[in-house]
Amino acid sequence: MGAVVIRAIRNFNLENRAQREISKMKPSPAPRHPSSEILLREEMSQIKGEIARKDDKLLTLLKDVYVDSRDPVSTVQVKDAEIPQEPKEFRLPKDHCFDMMNIKNIPKGKISIVEALTLLSNHKLYPERWTAEKIAEEYQLDQKDVNSLLKYFVTFEVKVFSSEDGKAIQPKS
Repeated sequence: MGAVVIRAIRNFNLENRAQREISKMKPSPAPRHPSSEILLREEMSQIKGEIARKDDKLLTLLKDVYVDSRDPVSTVQVKDAEIPQEPKEFRLPKDHCFDMMNIKNIPKGKISIVEALTLLSNHKLYPERWTAEKIAEEYQLDQKDVNSLLKYFVTFEVKVFSSEDGKAIQPKS
């Protein structure tokens, strides 16, 4: 809300302020001393002479340079046209019970968020049945990726402490 107010104040009467600034008299440069004016003219003529002068040595070196350009892109395009691109392998998602985003297929070696949560909870509830090897086989994943997933990611867990333990937070009276 503050930005709107600041913008309104900043843009208030903007055209008139800009016109006023443009129409102001600009300061003129200080007058030059007559002795420095002569030196300035000499320097300007010397600079103009150096700019107009051609260096024969540099011109001969430049004439010796020969640039031959070939287009390397055409050869790359021919190679791409000869080798067809391999089709990617996909698999159907498992357990369509959470069909939130209408995922049609998943690339092999990847899993959806729903599948990740499902396999994490299955591993947590039944670790002897849902081992890393079985998960990797079921979802077509790399073994090291599954091990990292099971090691570093856990599902959300709610712990409710009973008031008899004394660990519960006592309500303020």
